[in-house]
Amino acid sequence: MGSEQPAALFEGQWFDLAGLGIDFSGENLAPDVLADVANQVKRGGVKNTIESPERLGPPLAKANSIVCIGQNYTAHARESGSEPPKVPIVFFKHPSTFSGPFDPVPIPPGALKVDWEVELAVVIGREISYAKDDQEALAAIAGYSISNDVSERFFQVENSGGQWSKGKCFPHFNPFGPFLVPATELSDVGNLRLQSTVDGEKRQDSNTGDMIFTVAQLIRDLSNVMRLVPGDIVNTGTPEGVAFSGRFPYLSPGNRVRLEIQDLGYQEQEFVAV
Repeated sequence: MGSEQPAALFEGQWFDLAGLGIDFSGENLAPDVLADVANQVKRGGVKNTIESPERLGPPLAKANSIVCIGQNYTAHARESGSEPPKVPIVFFKHPSTFSGPFDPVPIPPGALKVDWEVELAVVIGREISYAKDDQEALAAIAGYSISNDVSERFFQVENSGGQWSKGKCFPHFNPFGPFLVPATELSDVGNLRLQSTVDGEKRQDSNTGDMIFTVAQLIRDLSNVMRLVPGDIVNTGTPEGVAFSGRFPYLSPGNRVRLEIQDLGYQEQEFVAV
């Protein structure tokens, strides 16, 4: 990480965005800026093309805060042994969890229960505090991507002291990407299929329509307890089908996890021993 170049993929061709001064951080994440970039690419206004990259880094220059929502899918809350929450459950991941969508994920020393979680990720593009309604909340969104909210359940639940973050903050525990799709390019984030597999075997297969709290509701709620700024990532929760359910084994070195969300592409990681 650190040597990535900004690019866009359109109709199977990669376009070099360096000439536009776009680095996918700060003011460059403003929704109108991203919409303009997308329109330039689609209209043929970006002429420089590049070969398919050897590696895809995260589609953000860096992560600021990574704000996560727990148990936000009805079926996942129940498979976790809980009733659906009445208000959003919020926790944080350290920015050092941020990694590329195809980079290996180290299994930390002492880990006993490493789990996968496919999540719709929201990227904030405009500072927002105390949103009054859903429209104001949605207007702050730059775009959407995929997060793997990798979790170590022993540290999250049994060795946590009552908080979840111990099991969420190991290095590279938030693979992100491969794309940042501008909000203007997605017509209905409330109806996207999410899937995950481990070594080709199905684990999760759900839809964002099973969310308890919608994207707009989450951003509005968060903005009333914290100031969200460009580059913040909001992981909106995972559907049923994780190892924590007891239906599947936890991850071991050599396992390959693939996550896919409709219209947002896919990511895949090999889990490796440290």
